[in-house]
Amino acid sequence: MTQRIFAFLTSSPTLFFLLSKTLDFVLLPAVWLVALLLGALACQPSGRNQRRWLQAAALLVLLGTNNALVNEALLAWERPPVALAAVAPADAVVLLTGITSGSKSPHDRVYLQHGADRLTHALWLYRAGRARRIIITGGSGAVFSAGNTEAQDLATLLRLAAVPAADILLEERSRNTRENAKFTKELLAQHANIKSLVLVTSAFHQRRAIGCFAKVGLHPQPFSADFYSTNRSWAPDYWLVPDIDALSRWSLLLHEMAGYVVYKVAGYC
Repeated sequence: MTQRIFAFLTSSPTLFFLLSKTLDFVLLPAVWLVALLLGALACQPSGRNQRRWLQAAALLVLLGTNNALVNEALLAWERPPVALAAVAPADAVVLLTGITSGSKSPHDRVYLQHGADRLTHALWLYRAGRARRIIITGGSGAVFSAGNTEAQDLATLLRLAAVPAADILLEERSRNTRENAKFTKELLAQHANIKSLVLVTSAFHQRRAIGCFAKVGLHPQPFSADFYSTNRSWAPDYWLVPDIDALSRWSLLLHEMAGYVVYKVAGYC
């Protein structure tokens, strides 16, 4: 029964898109914390059950705000950085989107979010002669209608960086990683001279992205950007000082790990 429900949800691109947005919400540690506190409020004051709810909330805060724990987990999950000199020259670099905000006005510019160095890393590869062209893959990440696609917005920034329009290819239909790979493959069918690729995306997302591209028969070199991990440290503050930002990094990591599992089960990567 569970497999049938899962198959139904993944059979429709729209349903799968909405499922991923719902999963984002469910996996937020902040949501768990609120749920635990509400559970405590619903219990009899000073009762045993209330203490258990509060203890669980305290444990979540203690572990969730520990910078060392989340950083070690990220170091294990993220694909490591690659030196520019180690990248074999390729016909094109594929830039995955997901780094702009279309909900901010005025809409007379492009607003970049965390992960902007996906764009700068792709540009760096291009300028360093490691890729002859830049393929930007990504439609709109909005649930409802939006203006420009992300690919269009990032192409605008590349043009401001003096990249010739002839060296920029756009794929504007995709809304998730699976579609990034699928529609990039379709785009490349129109450009037989592009045979070798470098894939630029966030380090935490690289595993799933490489898997999706391999599934459609593309085997780009991975080039990670947007690292959420830092170098390991033995300083006391690394291990002992609470960091509220750690909760958001746990959210990101749990979301990506769950997404990777879902994609594996669905056969997308």
